[in-house]
Amino acid sequence: MTSIFDQYEQASQVSQRPVPVSEQMTSSGYINMQLEDNTPMFSKQKMNFNPSDMITHVAVSSDFLVLAMANGKLFRLDLKMPDQHEEIHYAKFVQPNSKLTAIFLDPLGYHLLMTFAARNKDGSPELVYLHRKSSKLKPVTKSKNYEVTEVGWNYENMSLTSTGPILLGTSQGHILETELEAESDKMFTASQQYWRQIFDIGKGANTPITGIQFHRVNKTSKFFIFVTTPTRLYQFIGHAMMADDKPSLQSIFHPYLTTPETGFQEIPSTLKYSKLQFYFDKSSNPKTFAWLTEPGIFYGQLDPTSQQNSNSLFTQSELINYPAEKDPTSTEETTPLSFVLTEFHVLLMYSDRVKAVSLLNQELVYEEKYSEVHGKLKNIVQDPLRRTIWAVTDKAVFRYKVKREERDVWRIYSDKEQFDLAKLYCQNNPAYIDIINVKQAELLFTNKDYDRSAEIYAETQSSFETVCLKFLEVDQVTALKVYLGKRLDALEDDKTLISMIVIWMTELYLSQLGSIRRTGKSDSQEYHQIQSDFEVFLLQPKVVKCMQHIKSVIYDLMSSHGDKDNLIKLTVINEDYENVIAQNIYKKSYMEALQMLQTKRKPDLFYQFAPSLMEKIPSQTATALIAQGPLLNPTKLLPAFLSCENDEAHISEITRYLEFMLQNFNVKDKAIHNYLLTLYVEYDQAALMKYLERQGQEIVLVNYDVHYALRLCREKGLSEACVKLSALLGLWESAAELALEVNLSLAKEIANMPEDESVQRRLWLGIAEHVITKSQDIKEAMSLLEECQLIKIEDILPFFSDVITIDHFREPICQSLEEYNKQIEEIKAEMEEATTSAECVRNEIQSFRNRSVLVSVSDACCLCDIALLLRPFYLFPCAHRFHSDCLLAEMQPILAPARRNKLKDLQRKLNLLSNIELSTMTSSGLPLREVLKNEVDDIVASECVFCGEHMIACIDKPFIADEDWDRVMKEWE
Repeated sequence: MTSIFDQYEQASQVSQRPVPVSEQMTSSGYINMQLEDNTPMFSKQKMNFNPSDMITHVAVSSDFLVLAMANGKLFRLDLKMPDQHEEIHYAKFVQPNSKLTAIFLDPLGYHLLMTFAARNKDGSPELVYLHRKSSKLKPVTKSKNYEVTEVGWNYENMSLTSTGPILLGTSQGHILETELEAESDKMFTASQQYWRQIFDIGKGANTPITGIQFHRVNKTSKFFIFVTTPTRLYQFIGHAMMADDKPSLQSIFHPYLTTPETGFQEIPSTLKYSKLQFYFDKSSNPKTFAWLTEPGIFYGQLDPTSQQNSNSLFTQSELINYPAEKDPTSTEETTPLSFVLTEFHVLLMYSDRVKAVSLLNQELVYEEKYSEVHGKLKNIVQDPLRRTIWAVTDKAVFRYKVKREERDVWRIYSDKEQFDLAKLYCQNNPAYIDIINVKQAELLFTNKDYDRSAEIYAETQSSFETVCLKFLEVDQVTALKVYLGKRLDALEDDKTLISMIVIWMTELYLSQLGSIRRTGKSDSQEYHQIQSDFEVFLLQPKVVKCMQHIKSVIYDLMSSHGDKDNLIKLTVINEDYENVIAQNIYKKSYMEALQMLQTKRKPDLFYQFAPSLMEKIPSQTATALIAQGPLLNPTKLLPAFLSCENDEAHISEITRYLEFMLQNFNVKDKAIHNYLLTLYVEYDQAALMKYLERQGQEIVLVNYDVHYALRLCREKGLSEACVKLSALLGLWESAAELALEVNLSLAKEIANMPEDESVQRRLWLGIAEHVITKSQDIKEAMSLLEECQLIKIEDILPFFSDVITIDHFREPICQSLEEYNKQIEEIKAEMEEATTSAECVRNEIQSFRNRSVLVSVSDACCLCDIALLLRPFYLFPCAHRFHSDCLLAEMQPILAPARRNKLKDLQRKLNLLSNIELSTMTSSGLPLREVLKNEVDDIVASECVFCGEHMIACIDKPFIADEDWDRVMKEWE
């Protein structure tokens, strides 16, 4: 049970870490975060062990504790079972005049070596072995002449019965190699596989070995060995002979037997002792070492694989001074008696206190004085595998707990300006990382490494405005861009700040580019690099997304700088093709604008920019329009065409495009045809006539406004075109008159066009009058008679003058008379034929008056199968007979709507009019009743319902309607 004094002592333990210099918190993101850890870094706890006498020596490995006591006994305890311990009387196994000097426990905690020195000249040193499972000590016989002062254990040995190859250091400086095995308790001595001396450091002088360690390098045959004396640290490197995975270390020393001593570190010391400690990483590989000397702790980093210096195993080393006493007049020892090495600290043991010094900045972080009640401190040791730390006094055993000894490592590395290491040990604490980054950024800024400083500042929580002002004050625009770019990358949802940074960075790039252009160095490497960086910036996804909201601001910004090239590139990136084309046109890069139009194939853009392009590059624009084909509506391009200058180059290209669209895509829009016709009228009359010819002479099929075309042609005096158009409008007389002004053949062509022969005859008479009146040429007049059969000699005679005699027309007059005689004879024949036909008709009518049909009583209606004579009926020449009401019912559904309505009207009159009204005589001499009945008969009985045209029209209809199938099927059954 812990005493009240022990409880007080434990409660009073405080880490003596100096109060750190307060950090200048330029960050804004971590104001209230607790940065200090007040938990003690080192604290001890007294163990409830009760050794039977004063403790003289201690050894701990793998949670197995061995204490040597003044009464000649060993106290052994498995720390996993603290309630079970044993004591072994070792004094009876050694010479009476021997004195215990040290005990050594292997890393597994199974093999214990005890070294004894002679108290007088008559005695001899001894080495005794004790196995964990045994209670009998066994001497190592071959060690009689050697006083062993240090043991180098084999850390790779996993055997519980054998130590494996080990090294022994003696007081004379000899290094021995041996292997010990545990045998049965009946054996009087420890079994030695071999025993050999492999090196002599003292070379004849008594140079005691105070520390020895050997380790294998990465599972190879290469080993390194550290050996210390009070003043020297030796390093041995070489390859061992391997047998059954056991090394023979003697071969490592062979090269050093014949070479001068060079591989050692010497530190002057008046002490007769020193200590060597290693610190192992999580993979049980040696990471650092420390050597206790009089001036201080010689500390270094181990790197056995380094090829830089084959003679040295450590890459970094320094001498750590012992902490000075607070009272300069104090008589306490200044050199510790022992020490323990941890990852970041070294615990120094004095006779009455324990101090902890940081390996990184050599500051004292812990100090505790032991009470005299427990006696003086004997040793402080560390379990090499479990890494537990134990301090032993004369009367007690204490266990040290190390709580987060790396807590201040980040701060120390930061103070030493080793910022990467500082971040490595700050355990991802955002407040610590921010402090480190701020300090690193400020240092870089002070050293004028502005770009790197900007990168680090962007990772801090420092005020955005403050950092920007720092770079602006020193006119470091490039560094400012780096800072803004990094901050932009880190932003996610802050649209306002993103927009501000994008605008600001754009302004910075444009300003830099503009400044270089003004100096005339736009071809320099610097200019191209800034331009390249600017383009990369504009292509960033976050910037592209932001541009959708602020592109008008950016466009105005670029325009204000006169940077048309970048403005066009930006519009391309934003797919703002309208602005791209507009900027190209503004730059007078018309071909580039046209290429952009052709690439994107967007009709709206063509309609928008066609006027400008058609004005400047008509030929290329017309070719591009033709390439678009049906994608463009020619009607929407009319404003572009109308805005062009009326010169030959523009008109020919417009005409070329319109002709292409009409010929290949059959455009029928009247506006297009009217515009093309206008161009023809103005500039190409030959093409106009071809166009009119292609359009034809059917006014309903032409695509242009004929009246508009006729007006234009009249204004321009195009007589031939007016003739065509007048003929198209049916103005034959006007067309013929104009044609006569052009040429006679055109007039004859017009005269043959009308379908009405009377019109043709009139037109030909006009032509004849014009020809005869003009020249009185009889031959030409005769040729007119031959060309047109509609006019005769007598029609044209009035057009000749009185001086022309009839003898000139004898032949045509005779020919005309012969034709008249022939026509008379034909008419006579027709009259005789008509007389004969009339006589036949009269005879046939007479025969019909005497014709009759016999109706018997058994005859039935063809529709209802009821006796025919029961009701009024109709009898057809085909012998079909129907009751009048049956035929009426049958005919009504098949009559046309107009005849059906007329039939209903006649029936209504017959039913509604009185007998007096029906008996009224009509103008035909028949009563009204007879007239109405005759009209009903004409509608109902005009043909037989079975034999007439109705039956032929119903040939494709089924005999049985769909709705009657069920009824018919039942009847057939």
